Amino acid sequence: MARDGDIHEPTREFPGYPTADTLPARSGDTSAPRPGEPEPAGGPARGLLRVLGAAALAVVVLLGAQATGIFPDLRNPFAKEQTDRSQPPLLKSIQDLSRYVAAEGNFQVVVDLQNDRNNVPEFLLNQRTLFVGAGSVEAYVDFTKISEGAVVESADGKSVEIKLPAPQLGRTNLDLQKSYVFAEERGLLNRINELVKGDPNRQQQVYQLAEERITAAARDSGLTQRAEENTRKMLEGLLRSLGYEKVTITYTAP
Repeated sequence: MARDGDIHEPTREFPGYPTADTLPARSGDTSAPRPGEPEPAGGPARGLLRVLGAAALAVVVLLGAQATGIFPDLRNPFAKEQTDRSQPPLLKSIQDLSRYVAAEGNFQVVVDLQNDRNNVPEFLLNQRTLFVGAGSVEAYVDFTKISEGAVVESADGKSVEIKLPAPQLGRTNLDLQKSYVFAEERGLLNRINELVKGDPNRQQQVYQLAEERITAAARDSGLTQRAEENTRKMLEGLLRSLGYEKVTITYTAP
């Protein structure tokens, strides 16, 4: 039987209730959990979220500062860089030109070139290239080929007759910026051979074929006839401004 003095003493079965004096002390107790006790729920996860939030905030601040121009030199550390190690151009020759370019034609050709072997499946050995080539050809009159006595002036100085060489076609200038490979098919052995050996001039054949097609088209396009007309108009206007009333331009056979 309990004594009267022990009535208000807490026991193991009935611990003491919190009072007004002990509540503030307990509410302010932020000490770490004792050994063996479980950690508060969400502790590590909450810390990770704080770190991620701080990193995201830092990225937003940096991007905003770069957009507003506060840090204009801030660059992407993984930006693509291009290094040009080309050698300086080497001057090999200079040629004086005395030609009048009277017309120019712009052409486009589609080259469909296929290289394969007889009795060999195409999936093993085959190379087909569909190339769109764009190029230009100039038509000019070479004034260096004007022969002696080609310019005949009348006795009164009012008319002049000039014999010029026939216009010629220049070399085809293939514009690589406007030319492109539209499609390409290669067999298995072609791909393996390219990986082992490699061929930097693999497209040279289609380039050459495109130039040949454009040159043939220029010959059949009437470009030289247009050059004759333009050269005649240019010389007539020039000589009439010098006082000639009649100007006759003829062309010799090519």
